[in-house]
Order: sequence, then C-alpha cells, then structure tokens
Amino acid sequence: MEECAASGARGYAWQSPAADRTVEEAVRGIGADVAALAVKGLAGVVLGGGYGRGEGGVMADGGLSNDLDFFAIAEEGTGDGGAAAIGEALRPLERKWSGALGVDVEFMAKSPARLRHDGERLMVQELVRGYRDTWGAPGERLFSGIPRRGARELPWTEAVRLLANRGAGLLLAREEGRGDDFVARNIAKCVLGAGDARLIARGAYRWRAVDRAEALGDDGYRAALAWKFRPRTAPPCPWEEARTAWLAAAEEVRAAGWAGAGRSLRNAARWVARRRSWGEWRTAGMDPVVRLFAVLEAEIRSGGERGLPSGARRDWEVFG
Repeated sequence: MEECAASGARGYAWQSPAADRTVEEAVRGIGADVAALAVKGLAGVVLGGGYGRGEGGVMADGGLSNDLDFFAIAEEGTGDGGAAAIGEALRPLERKWSGALGVDVEFMAKSPARLRHDGERLMVQELVRGYRDTWGAPGERLFSGIPRRGARELPWTEAVRLLANRGAGLLLAREEGRGDDFVARNIAKCVLGAGDARLIARGAYRWRAVDRAEALGDDGYRAALAWKFRPRTAPPCPWEEARTAWLAAAEEVRAAGWAGAGRSLRNAARWVARRRSWGEWRTAGMDPVVRLFAVLEAEIRSGGERGLPSGARRDWEVFG
C-alpha cells in the first residue's frame, strides 16, 4: 500500500469520513488560495504528513488532531533563497487556514535541489510515498528525481534524528506549565519515535504505521499509535514509561551505528556555521544531530527534571 495516499485509495484521516471531508475541503480551498497568490517560482504544492499518507488523527468530536503539512516545491533551478521567499509568500495562508481549521497549517518550501540532496532522509522518503496533490504540478512530476530507498538504505542518523526530536519533546513535556494535551501528545510521539528509531536501526522500517506496529510487536507502541489515531487528554502511558522506551531505543541505536559517527572537519564547520559557536571540545566534529542526541541522552538519563536545557533548545531548533 505504499501508493495508497498518493493514489487516493485511502482517505485523509484514520477511518473518519467526516474528517476526510474537512481536509478535502481545506485542500481545495488552499489550492484555490495558492492559485490566487500567483507566487513566482512555485511549481506545485502537495499535502504531506499524516493526512497526506492517510494516517491523520481524529478527535473525539470528529475534528482534526494533527497539523496539516504542505510542501511547496519551487521550480527547477530555484535555489534555497528562492524557496525561502516562496515560503514567506505563503505565510498569510498559514495564518488564515490555521484559524479556520483549529490546527496548525504549515507550508515547507523546498527547492528541487534540496529535495534531491535530502533524498535519503526519512521525511523525504515518506513524502514521496504518501501525499495529496493540492496545486500546480502533480507530485509524480515534482518528485520524479528522487529515487525511492529501501528500509536498509535509510541512514543511521535518521534514527538518531528521530530520537533527538522526540527526546526534546519528552523533556519539554517535563517542564512546568505545559498543558495536559501538550504532555500527552509528546509522550505519544516519544513512544512512537522510539519504536520507529529501533526499526531504522535494524533496517526494518515500514512505511505504514500499522505495519510498523506489527513489525515491533510492542504493546506500548500499539497504545501510542491508538492514541495518535484517536487522541485523548490522558497520555497512552506515564512519562517515566516513555522515558524508558526512549532510553531502550537509544541503546539499540547506539549499538547499531555509533562507531560510524566519527568526527570530521566538515561536521565541525557545519556546527560553527549554523550554531555560531564551537561548543564543547569533546564533541567537536561529530555530526550535529548526533552531538545534539548525546546531550539529550545525558539529560534524559539523569531524569529530565530540568526540562529541555537552554543550550540544547537552541541546538534542537537549528539541527533537529
């Protein structure tokens, strides 16, 4: 069923015709708004993310529960600067439709060259397997230059990236003043991310969430997936259980590839150029995502009482 979302064989949301209709109307309306803007250099827009793959969640009242992640693909030959300008031109639609739908609507503007450069990334590989055409050139044409990779071809650093992102969310959920929905959502994301990272480390990732649950055979993952499809105020498990799942995944991911996370001048230059600092010498030259992961792992192992440390927060915003 790799083609299910792109071909229209499945709906936008998990077994919810009402939510499907909501997203269908939003896709049509957003497509019309994009056309009216006539953004220079924009080749096409597709809906990606959970709703693009037919795996979006649904609230108890039938409302949408996930963000709507649209990808705005620039014309061939457009650089990253031109893509950024396209993203800025689409910001008014983010505000309009976020208010109308009650969930965040985001446009991620990408140049074709950047998509090809990041072609091995999990985000891109999931996108080319599950999307909904929204405006302009169809995804079949927009993504024609991106070969589909098998699960064993996903880079080890993608497992690390997942753990870094979900670990940061887990620490944020530990901070005072976070609402119940924020805490529950980040606990569920952490458990799912930990399971997905383990599958990537094993070269056994699956492109549908229900298939990943079957491959893992883990009750905690199944509970978190059920929560994703039908969110509730109560989290799928206590914070400490999510922490345990994250740490177990971290051990497996480390064992699978840490020796390949060696230092290089290129990685050091990437860190300095984007972070505007050198950081700790002991981690100098490590891949920035691996470097961030190591900091988060230490904090989570200590119990996470401080929440997300300020330095790690900035690193996560830049590299996560």
